[in-house]
Amino acid sequence: MAKSLSKIWLRGLKRLLAIQTEHAQKTARRAPTRPVRAATNKPSSKAHPLKPAAALRVPVKRESRVRPRATAWASGSWTRSFHSAPVAPGRLVNHLQYGLYIPSGHALEAMPLVVMLHGCTQSIDEFAEGTRMNLLADRYGFAVVYPEQSKHAHSHRCWNWYDASDSAGGAEAHAVVSLVDALVAQHGFDRERVYVAGISAGAGLTALLALKYPEHFAAVALHSGPAFGEARSGITAMDVMRRGTRREPVELVDELVDVAQYPGMPALIIHGDTDHVVAPVNADQLAMQFLRLNRMVDADGARRAGEMREDRKGGVVMRDYLRGGRRVVRVCRVQGLGHAWSGGDDALPFHSAKGPDASTMLWEFFKHQRRTDAGRIAEGAVAAASSAER
Repeated sequence: MAKSLSKIWLRGLKRLLAIQTEHAQKTARRAPTRPVRAATNKPSSKAHPLKPAAALRVPVKRESRVRPRATAWASGSWTRSFHSAPVAPGRLVNHLQYGLYIPSGHALEAMPLVVMLHGCTQSIDEFAEGTRMNLLADRYGFAVVYPEQSKHAHSHRCWNWYDASDSAGGAEAHAVVSLVDALVAQHGFDRERVYVAGISAGAGLTALLALKYPEHFAAVALHSGPAFGEARSGITAMDVMRRGTRREPVELVDELVDVAQYPGMPALIIHGDTDHVVAPVNADQLAMQFLRLNRMVDADGARRAGEMREDRKGGVVMRDYLRGGRRVVRVCRVQGLGHAWSGGDDALPFHSAKGPDASTMLWEFFKHQRRTDAGRIAEGAVAAASSAER
């Protein structure tokens, strides 16, 4: 069994790295070139005796095909810094690097904050550029923070979402919450409108944050993410990514959370149907898990509250689970999309031009959600807004 799981882990890691390598090769092939002439008139010793030594060509650095680029052309301020989070067991320091984007022309006080968690091998600059969240922030007036996993914690910058211990994923989740609290105190962001979204391993950490710190976030979004509760190690995490959970998703939720006391968590789940890194079955299992967290299904997985509406259009299947006219869980399945951010900038790895714009979808879902001081989700205004959308 151990050998089998080890093979699954290795195959999964190779698939993930192969995506990035293949993307880099395609980008290099598409890159334009320009001639470069030597700075001297002296002929090269390797030049053809009958031709001038002038025809060397070097690739031009390829710019994003989408203008303006998120980090370079957005009109607000982009700041790189680090946050000294509470020290975790076995660590002398717990510095969390991050990038913070604040749009211009909007009042800081009571501004919403969106937390964006990258996937394995990604940098926060690539994630900001590929998702174009900063451009949406300019348009709608919210701040965006991008925590960055340290290579000291994981050589491929993967969040340890499957290990909730205080020395791994639990410490990372705590560091993100500590960063959010510090930014809210420093800039006066709206504590009732803090949202968190992630892709792949970042989606895994998003789920962990939803479980451990629900009072800090008004809603979550999980793109290409694994179901939670079963993985306990890197090897079993790869097994869940490849096959989904082997146990019932609702059963796993009930082992982790007292659902009767849980304050609820609206969730947007996006997944590509041709994802070969995180199997699409994970999206259905995540949907069931968040329906349980919101007490819309019972311990057997049978629906006990709300209604479901489904829309199919242009290769996209959208399922909305509503309660009292309010959208609580939304699942978006995109035909032909692999392990990549839907509707993103495909000049970057793990972003695809295929499918609806996930970033726009994310904000459209978030903006109707608010966490009250009592820790519950406010339902009055958001219910009316959700009804108006339909």
